[in-house]
Amino acid sequence: MFRGGNTVNLDAKGRLALPTRYRGPLEDRCQGQVVLTVHDDRCLLLYPLPDWEELERKLVRLPNQNKRTRTLQRMLLGHATELEIDKSGRILIPPRLREFANLEKRVVLAGLGNKFEIWNEDAWEQSCGEWVA
Repeated sequence: MFRGGNTVNLDAKGRLALPTRYRGPLEDRCQGQVVLTVHDDRCLLLYPLPDWEELERKLVRLPNQNKRTRTLQRMLLGHATELEIDKSGRILIPPRLREFANLEKRVVLAGLGNKFEIWNEDAWEQSCGEWVA
């Protein structure tokens, strides 16, 4: 289970260093294989590969006659990008996903059980204010 929030910096190449406390569990769970995709809150979702594959199976089975279902499939599946955590515990966030979530230097990595959300720090702060209002 991933929990808690961390503010981290992206480097000049768009790499995010995962906090040390998550690296062991991710290595055990998925051997460093993860999937990054978008969320309609303008953040990114980072899944260990086995958890992503389970979600992906559910998504492709949904009947896509419903417009909301098609949109969800297009967003999550259409933007899904397989990544590998490097030896330094970093992932390279592709430019189009960085642009989608407006990720700059400072980002928030929020553990949400079986996945992480990756937010622009300012957007995270603004959303936090809305969630408690």
